[in-house]
Amino acid sequence: MTAMSRIADETIAAATEMPRFGDGFINLREVIRQLAESVVNEIMSAEADQLCDATGNSRNGYRERKLATCVGTLTLRIPKLRTGSFFPDDVLERYKRVDRAVVAAVAETCATGTSTRKVQRVAAAMGIERLSKDQVSAICAHLDSEVEELATRPLGGLPVPYLWVDATYVKCRREGRVASTAVVTAIGCDSEGWRHVLGVGVVDTESYDSWSEFLGRVKARGVSGVRLVTSDAHEGLRRAVEETFQGAAWQRCVVHLMRDCARAASGSRRLSRRVSRIVAPVFRLKEEGAVRAAYHLAIEMPGSCCPEAARTLEEAEPGALAYLDFPRSHWKRLRTNNVQERTNREIKRRSRVVQVFPSVTSTGRLVGAVMCDQDEAWADARYFSERVMSELGEEGEPAVGREPPTAEQLEGFRLVAQRAIDASLELADELEAA
Repeated sequence: MTAMSRIADETIAAATEMPRFGDGFINLREVIRQLAESVVNEIMSAEADQLCDATGNSRNGYRERKLATCVGTLTLRIPKLRTGSFFPDDVLERYKRVDRAVVAAVAETCATGTSTRKVQRVAAAMGIERLSKDQVSAICAHLDSEVEELATRPLGGLPVPYLWVDATYVKCRREGRVASTAVVTAIGCDSEGWRHVLGVGVVDTESYDSWSEFLGRVKARGVSGVRLVTSDAHEGLRRAVEETFQGAAWQRCVVHLMRDCARAASGSRRLSRRVSRIVAPVFRLKEEGAVRAAYHLAIEMPGSCCPEAARTLEEAEPGALAYLDFPRSHWKRLRTNNVQERTNREIKRRSRVVQVFPSVTSTGRLVGAVMCDQDEAWADARYFSERVMSELGEEGEPAVGREPPTAEQLEGFRLVAQRAIDASLELADELEAA
């Protein structure tokens, strides 16, 4: 029996439970909607099974996505796979929200008369001149509802051991003038290794008050169990993190730290490169003791030639090395804010098309659309495998409970650290000579 005939038989058998209007007549539109929903979900399930049989993979639950049709909104259950991803390209289109958000923002810009000739050419290339006001309004209403759902959906006590927080800036018209506006986002990794967009917002300035309010909303929606928050060293953000997620460690993004150290030596390009070469190998070492020894060497080495860089490193040590208290297999993804940086690049790429957003609302709409698409993309693949995430419980002992290294071990760590930094400097010298 085919999937279509089986679904039809089940629908006929359930005729007594068919949706009806208040006067008792059958709601044929709802019947067709339910039938279409069942058929599409059955087809996707069969395709996923075929893919698993062909590749030796296995199923791993579902993720829901809404699809608006002429008979109503279908709730599609897209199968997830244990390894890799499955997406029904013949049913749904990927990454279309952002394009619609760009269309809406540029259309709004043109309508208010604040656009440049370049933006008007972009609008024409995207076919905006053929969009009516009602069509643009419909696009905006649909996007706004999806973004609102993403930003307010209850998280039900979701355990999120790792959280990445960051801000990026776009140009936006506020109160009759163009101003740089902060777009803030929060991304979390749950206890099973899946990433989620936990918050997105547009704020006046990147201050303690705005960060505190934003993180408070994230926590109020049900985020729990946060053990490490990675961000840059913005003082207001750090203070808001400490107050909102009490007991969580704070990790300073080491990429931003290395840039800060290089800027401290900005008086000389040669000195700036040398400082970068001293600091960079510190975070590539695989042993905790070697990392700490290399960090202390990195503080000592620029001390005479660039005391400002040495002071920056010394003050940043607790936050820069917080990741060492977590499983070694997690270090690479905890010590930087790369997951946020990649998302920010996509926001910037799209915002360049608009150039200047005509309102805060249009800014939030486009950024929210980017994050909606990103959240769906992350549902296809884990950031950490189940095995790797299980190490958090096994090895997550506090640093104070560990045996301190012996003098012999400390000397060994220092030797490894010295070799790593010397090799980095030697390579820099050879490249410069070439």
